[in-house]
Amino acid sequence: MNRFKSILLFYSFLFLCAGCSGTDSHPEKKTIFILVDGISAEVIESVETPNLDSIIAAGSYSRAYVGGEVGGYSESPTVSAVGYNHLLAGVWSNKHNVYDNDIENPNYNYWNIFRLFKNQYPEKKVAIFSSWTDNRTKLIGEKLPETGNFEMDIAVDGLELDSLNYPHEDGYIQKIDDEISKQAAESLANESPDLSWVYLWYPDDTGHNFGETEEYFESIRVADQQIERIRKAVQEREKNYNEDWLMVVTTDHGRSLPDGKGHGGQSERERTTWIAIHADNLNSYFHESKPAMVDIYPTIARHMEIDIPPHIQRELDGVPLTNEISISDASADFNPENQSISLKWKSWENSGNVNIYLTTTNHFNAGEKDSYTQVADVPVSSEEAIIDVRDHSSEFYKVVLEAPNNTLNRWVIVN
Repeated sequence: MNRFKSILLFYSFLFLCAGCSGTDSHPEKKTIFILVDGISAEVIESVETPNLDSIIAAGSYSRAYVGGEVGGYSESPTVSAVGYNHLLAGVWSNKHNVYDNDIENPNYNYWNIFRLFKNQYPEKKVAIFSSWTDNRTKLIGEKLPETGNFEMDIAVDGLELDSLNYPHEDGYIQKIDDEISKQAAESLANESPDLSWVYLWYPDDTGHNFGETEEYFESIRVADQQIERIRKAVQEREKNYNEDWLMVVTTDHGRSLPDGKGHGGQSERERTTWIAIHADNLNSYFHESKPAMVDIYPTIARHMEIDIPPHIQRELDGVPLTNEISISDASADFNPENQSISLKWKSWENSGNVNIYLTTTNHFNAGEKDSYTQVADVPVSSEEAIIDVRDHSSEFYKVVLEAPNNTLNRWVIVN
């Protein structure tokens, strides 16, 4: 009888320990994204960046793009704050309403990724380590009524406003980036926030001042060393704790020719960016296409196991870069002769159907919900559909394509 009790206690101990720290079969999900300002793809591929290369070796790399659709309703300036907000909100400028670095009237109805995450996981921590305070106060909109008074748990910024400790002389932004990266690494190591953003400013500042010269290339090497601090902190967390980290390093825009000092236009070089990512299960879309800045938002959401509400999901302009997706690259053209919309997309699997929904309103833009009508149900593999809209006469349509593994949307503006 005593032997039986001992065996029972032993197996009870094993059962209870299944939930102990470090033994849980389901590791805790963590994400950090690092946005290094203003490094064109051609340059990052030519400058020595051994620490970024280590992240790529553990994951992958792809050229990417910003700027929305050239000549289309989503065309967005290749400007810094605009690019940051593509990642934060998961949509182009026609929705988030940031068109320059003044950030005068952002549309917070398109929830940033931090707010979305905290809405589902209020007990978890979000953090920002930024060399530019407007990232928190204006883009994220911390403590504003329009964002539901959302607040970051950890915030390290404002150093560019501290002219006493960081006098505005040559190289001061490099010193700020250095301090930001140190504090980010320390916080990751000791506090382990669940979702974090690190912003490094110096390469863009150097690019504006010197163009694509040795001074600019050296600023990228310095940024690579700053990234290394953060990478090592993530490695230590993964090694010593039961944590599963998604790590994304990217930039907000390329640079214009001939000298690389400017940006903001729609040239291929200004639009072309890059993504270095440490992630499991990168999909064929990531490897075989040119992903967009807006794809990072749903990638983070998927890794962090965020259930995106349908009305928000239908507005997102990107697709996840990990695990399966069904469709991408949707287009929609209005045919005035027969009052129809021609839809096309690229399929990434042959099974399942695309449910197509239509609305003639854009109430979401004002913080309300749109009422959609299902107008078609076609195989994913067909890669096209014709939608008769004679009963839905309008000068504006939003079309949503819901497939088994992801959702796309398109606007149709009738001229």
